[in-house]
Amino acid sequence: MSHQSELIATDIDAYLAQHEQKELLRFITCGSVDDGKSTLIGRLLYDSKMIYEDQLAKLQKDSVTHGTTGGGFDPALLTDGLRAEREQGITIDVAYRYFSTAKRKFIIADTPGHVQYTRNMATGASTADLAIILIDARHGVMEQTRRHSFIVSLLGIKHILVAINKMDLKDFDQAVFEQIRADYLEFATRLSVPDLHFIPISALQGDNLVDRSTRMDWYQGPTLMEFLESVYIGSDRNLEDFRFPVQYVNRPHLDFRGFCGTVASGVVRVGDEVMVVPSRKTTRVKEIVTYGGTQTEAFAPLSVTLTLTDEVDVSRGDMIVRPGNVPTVGSRFEAMLVWMSEEPLLPGKNYLIKHCSKSVNGQIQQLKYQVDVNTLQRVSSSRLELNQIGRCVVQLTESIAYDDYRRNRHMGAFIVVDRITNATVGAGMIHPRNTSDDRPDHWDSVATDTLQVDPSQVTPQQRAHRYGQQPVTILLTGLPGAGKTSTALALEKRWFDEGRTVVVLDGQQMRSGISRDLDFSPEQRSENLRRTAEVAKLLNDSGLICVLAVVAPSEAIRQKAAELIGRDRFVVVHLQADEEVCRQRDREGNYGEERPVIAYEAPESADLVIDTGETKLEDVVTRIQQWVAERGFLQ
Repeated sequence: MSHQSELIATDIDAYLAQHEQKELLRFITCGSVDDGKSTLIGRLLYDSKMIYEDQLAKLQKDSVTHGTTGGGFDPALLTDGLRAEREQGITIDVAYRYFSTAKRKFIIADTPGHVQYTRNMATGASTADLAIILIDARHGVMEQTRRHSFIVSLLGIKHILVAINKMDLKDFDQAVFEQIRADYLEFATRLSVPDLHFIPISALQGDNLVDRSTRMDWYQGPTLMEFLESVYIGSDRNLEDFRFPVQYVNRPHLDFRGFCGTVASGVVRVGDEVMVVPSRKTTRVKEIVTYGGTQTEAFAPLSVTLTLTDEVDVSRGDMIVRPGNVPTVGSRFEAMLVWMSEEPLLPGKNYLIKHCSKSVNGQIQQLKYQVDVNTLQRVSSSRLELNQIGRCVVQLTESIAYDDYRRNRHMGAFIVVDRITNATVGAGMIHPRNTSDDRPDHWDSVATDTLQVDPSQVTPQQRAHRYGQQPVTILLTGLPGAGKTSTALALEKRWFDEGRTVVVLDGQQMRSGISRDLDFSPEQRSENLRRTAEVAKLLNDSGLICVLAVVAPSEAIRQKAAELIGRDRFVVVHLQADEEVCRQRDREGNYGEERPVIAYEAPESADLVIDTGETKLEDVVTRIQQWVAERGFLQ
C-alpha cells in the first residue's frame, strides 16, 4: 500500500516524476470527543507501513507513559503531539500528516472533536476534498457529530465518509451499524451532501482500515483505504470560471511587468482575452511564467505570473477574469458566518474583511438568524458567540469581486479580522440572497424607472389646516406583552374623542391581512415592519397620525423605517417591561415553542422610554400625548 517502488533504486528521477503526477486528496477526520479520530489516522499509517522506524520506536515508548491503551501501542499519539493533548487524551489543534500510496498522495487534517475547538475544525475543513466523520458505536450520533456534519456541508465538502468506529466494543453487531446509519441519514437529509458513504471499523484493532475485517463479513463494501484511493474528485474543481486574484505586481526590470497569483478557478491560455476587475479594462495574455519557465496554459490551483499585451492598470487586490464570465462586484452581500472568537460578534462593529488577496474595512450590518446545529432550525439572535453559526449581511467600504460559495469555494470565502488585535474572529461563506430558501430583502430595492406617480392636488399645508395636526408616525416598540397594542388603541380612542384623525397599524392586524404570508423569523419580522412602514408613509402623506404597534426587534430595521417614513415625522416610543411580566400578559403564544425566541435590541436613542410594568395605561397614554403636543404635531 505504501509508495515504495523499484524506481527508487534504479531511476530516482523517473520515480519523482511518477510521484509528482499522482492526484492529491485532502481529507479531514472529525466527530465528537473520543470517537477515535487520532487513533484512526495513526493506525491507518501504521498498517500501511508509512511510519519511519524511529517514529515507531518513539511511539511505542510514549505509549507506555502517555497512551490510553493500558501500556499497549497507542496510534493516537502520532498526531496528538502537544503536551496538553497527551495529558488530557484529546485533540486540541489541527495536526497535518502527509503520505502517499501507489495511486494517490494524501494530506490528512486531524481536527479536534471538543466543542471548545470547533473553530479549529472549521479551519482544517476549509481546504478539504473529503471528510471522514467518526461515530462511536457505543454512543451513536452526538451533538458534535451533527455540528461537524453541518459545518462540513456548509463548507462545501462534497464527499463524506461516515466511519462507525469501535465496533469491537459492540461485538461487531450489524444491527448497531444499521441503526446508527439510519439515524445519521435522517439528519443528513437536511444537509447538502451529494456523496455519502458508511463503513464499520475498529480503528484501534485495524478492522476495515487497510485490510478487510474477518469479524464483519456482513459488510461487503470497500475498506477505508480502498475508498480513499478510489473516490472520484476530478469534477469537484471549478474549471469553468476563470478567476485570477492578483497578489503581487512583479517588476524586476524595465522590460518586464508581471502579475503574480494563484489561479483560483478555471483555465487560462496564452492569447486569451481577459478583463481586469473592477476597472473592466480588456487585454490579452502575453505569457504565462512559472519557476520552471513559460508555459502555454495554467489552471487551478497553479501559482503563476501573467504578463499582458497592453499596459493596463492592475494592482494587488484586482482580479483578472474573462470578459464573458465576470464575477459579481459589490460592497454588500449575505453570507453564512462561523464565529471563532471569545468576544461575541456585534453587528455594526467595524472589522477587516479579507477576501482573496484584498482586505477591506467593513461591518456585519445585520445578523439575520442563528442556526441550531441539532435541529438546523433558524433561531432569532442579536449576536453570535464562540463557535456559533448564523446568516448575516456584510457591508464593506468598497466593492469586491466574488462568486457564490456553492459554485466557487475560493471566490466565495472570506475571513473576518479584528482591527485591534489582528486576530481572525470569523470565517464566512458568501451566499447571495434571492435563493430558493430565502426571501428577497425589499428595503433597498429601487422602483422601476417606468413608474410615474402624479402629485396630489392637495398640499400638506391644506391637510394640516383641515385636520388641525401635523402628520406623524409613532412607533410603539417593545417585547411581546409589553403593552404596545393596548397603548395604541387607548391613544387612538383619546385622540379620536378630541377630534384628531388617527389610525392604528397593529403587527398582528397586519399579519392577518397584508402580511399573512410571513412567519416569525428575523427576516420576516423585518419584512412585516417594512410593509407596515410603507402603509404608514401613505397615511402620513394624507395628513393622518399613524400609531404602529409592532415588536420591531432590530435597531437597524427601525432605522430603515425611519428613513422610509421621514425622520422628521418618525417618533420611537420604547415600552419596556420585565420578561416575566410580558410572559404573564402573552395571549398569542409568542413565548411558546412554535415561534423562535425573540432577540430584542432596545432602541439606542428612543424619543420616549416608558416602563409599562410600573406605569398605568392611562398615564402611559398621557405621557405620549404630552410629548407629541410639545413637539408641535398637535395644533
